[in-house]
Amino acid sequence: MTEIEIGRGKRGRRAYSFDDIAVVPSRRTRDPEEVSVAWQIDAYHFDIPVMGAPMDSVISPDTAVALGRLGGLPVLDLEGLWTRYDDPTPLLAEIASLDPAVATARMQAIYAEPIKPELITERLRALRAAGVTVAGALSPQRTQQYWKTVVDAGVDLFVIRGTTVSAEHVSGRAEPLNLTRFIYELDVPVIVGGAATYTAALHLMRTGAAGVLVGFGGGAAHTTRTTLGIHAPMASAVADVAEARRDYLDESGGRYVHVIADGGVGTSGDIVKAIACGADAVMLGAALARATDAPGRGYHWGPEAHHQLLPRGERIALGGQASLEEILLGPGRQADGTTNIMGALRRAMATTGYSDVKEFQRVEVVVAPYAGR
Repeated sequence: MTEIEIGRGKRGRRAYSFDDIAVVPSRRTRDPEEVSVAWQIDAYHFDIPVMGAPMDSVISPDTAVALGRLGGLPVLDLEGLWTRYDDPTPLLAEIASLDPAVATARMQAIYAEPIKPELITERLRALRAAGVTVAGALSPQRTQQYWKTVVDAGVDLFVIRGTTVSAEHVSGRAEPLNLTRFIYELDVPVIVGGAATYTAALHLMRTGAAGVLVGFGGGAAHTTRTTLGIHAPMASAVADVAEARRDYLDESGGRYVHVIADGGVGTSGDIVKAIACGADAVMLGAALARATDAPGRGYHWGPEAHHQLLPRGERIALGGQASLEEILLGPGRQADGTTNIMGALRRAMATTGYSDVKEFQRVEVVVAPYAGR
């Protein structure tokens, strides 16, 4: 791939965001009602290729059940308010009402409350009792401490999610999580990430992960690019990891690892482009936080926003636009790609002649020659 000279001592390749590319129609079209957007990972089948991001502004026990019944896969943050407090509802309301000048400091204080293992068990068992697929997320730093509690509670899918996760973490202070051994010894499928490069994703696939989350600091509530200077444009990142999936499929003799775009997928058009670049599914944060029934009450934040030492995110105002059902399945109320996002995906697939998500990954894309709609 051609590299660009940044200066005499540094070169870099050009990377693209979803805003930089567009999907190209083909010679064939289909009826949108005959298009399937179903997705399956391991033994679990979902009507829509959507994971709810493990963020307190997106997923509560109630919205997890609602998303599961709408056909998606909700992921509960097992380090969030729901595992720190018996009833965090007043605190969620307080966070939504905070003055921006004090929001970060107050959120740091709220999230300083210790995680309670008994609440992890209670929340996950409540989801199982509701009859939805049970998924919970821990950061790599806390996986060793709480994984047994999570598994004993009856989780179906285990998510290890961080800003970036590697298969070769180096630490002189403590023994790092050995992903290969951990996944091998676990009895449930593991989804791990984020990863943003071919090499990092290939290493994660070799640990035995069922899925890899793609993204680094690209979400709406992240300030990672500002604070750390690190950012991975998502179109290129997803395409790179999809290539790693293909090579690992050959290397492993047929083991397929799912690629999940995690970050930068705020509208239906972004979701379409993520799948066109090779994603099997998308993890949605801001897109679902816009729901009138979301726990964030019109605001959105992730764990980076209340990091005790170096916050790399912020609480952002999104406003409630429509119900969770309307955002996912319609009917659409705005023409900006924020409602009926699965209807838009169906329409895009039908317009380009593809019948399912796997086929749509082969659609032609171009680098958009202009900015705008």
